[in-house]
Amino acid sequence: MNELTCIIIGGGHTGLAALKAIKSTTQSMMNGRKIRFILLDRQPGHVRKVMMFRPAVSEEEIMVPWTHYFSEGVDFVQGTVTSVDYEKKRIRYTDVQGNGILVPYHLLIVAVGSIVRRPNSSQGGIALTDPQAAANIREYWRQNLWKAVDETVPEKRKRLMTIAVAGAGISGIETSAELALAMRKEASALRLNPSDIAVYLLNAKEYLFPEGPYKVGRKLNLMLSECGVTVLHNCKAIREEAGVVRLSNGDSLEVGQCIWTIGLMPNPILRSMGLPLSPDGQVLVDESYRVQGVPDVYSIGDCAKIVDPSTSKSDQMTCKEGGMQARRLGDIVLADLEGRPAPIHKSMMDVYGIGLGKDRGLVWARKWGLDIIITGKLAWKLKKVSWDSASFL
Repeated sequence: MNELTCIIIGGGHTGLAALKAIKSTTQSMMNGRKIRFILLDRQPGHVRKVMMFRPAVSEEEIMVPWTHYFSEGVDFVQGTVTSVDYEKKRIRYTDVQGNGILVPYHLLIVAVGSIVRRPNSSQGGIALTDPQAAANIREYWRQNLWKAVDETVPEKRKRLMTIAVAGAGISGIETSAELALAMRKEASALRLNPSDIAVYLLNAKEYLFPEGPYKVGRKLNLMLSECGVTVLHNCKAIREEAGVVRLSNGDSLEVGQCIWTIGLMPNPILRSMGLPLSPDGQVLVDESYRVQGVPDVYSIGDCAKIVDPSTSKSDQMTCKEGGMQARRLGDIVLADLEGRPAPIHKSMMDVYGIGLGKDRGLVWARKWGLDIIITGKLAWKLKKVSWDSASFL
């Protein structure tokens, strides 16, 4: 056997990183063996999911054509996996024409990631789920501002210039900051008073960014206020109906738009793939990312339940952790192919970056028990570098 086939399901940040890592570590295989790579994804290009809020405030393109990434020995297939036969080691997928196709594999990497949680349809509003939803959000608030120009009733004009962002994770924080800045800029261009723009960030917790110390959350609160965002703590949106957002504390907000950013969940396609899953829907893997009980299948990223064996700490669903897992997976796959002990998972240090609009941001890291906080232009540059490096740009 001179050529092995490695199929990577999922072309998000982690899938791309896995492709690069495995290709790099195995490019000179022993005994002359080579690996043919197939990257399977339902999208026509790589979606920069960590920047999903950008099309909501501008016309920035966040999909990168697959041709930007591919080199010799790598094929892209656009389609959706419908089943996997682990005994015969082959997958079935449906291509864009609706054809069902079988492809055999020697190695299978499951990196289908996560999807954005959606509210119930009865809750109204719009969820920031994909680039099209983001574009719809941008078009809607811009139309509202145009309507506000001719609106003579102060209360109606105020509602048209108000947005609620429901969900105060990193995505909600970044989305609300960028929206406030973009809307103020647009309001000025339309000769509206930019200070009349109101963006509310609804936080169900006592303070922002519970992943870090209280002082970081307090700093974020201040920086958001400078952007024009009002954070409402200890409350969450129940539903939006007819321009009124009902809150869990009994209050309500009159808004022109309600945007849901309520976190991530493992990709539900996993439930049709016959893999062992945790109660939360993540793939169960060992300390070297091998899927439990399924030979030659690995899983990393948001879709996998990855635990540090030395601390019992589970990796969070973040791009940075997926990238680190991918780099380690390259060494693991090579070790398994060569029949020697493979590296095992180890948690990375706590480090987070949050963008708050051009030249605004916050980076927090904890090392040796010390909190390192960087803000301003340097934090923004570091965040931008992380966005670009995650998509290999």
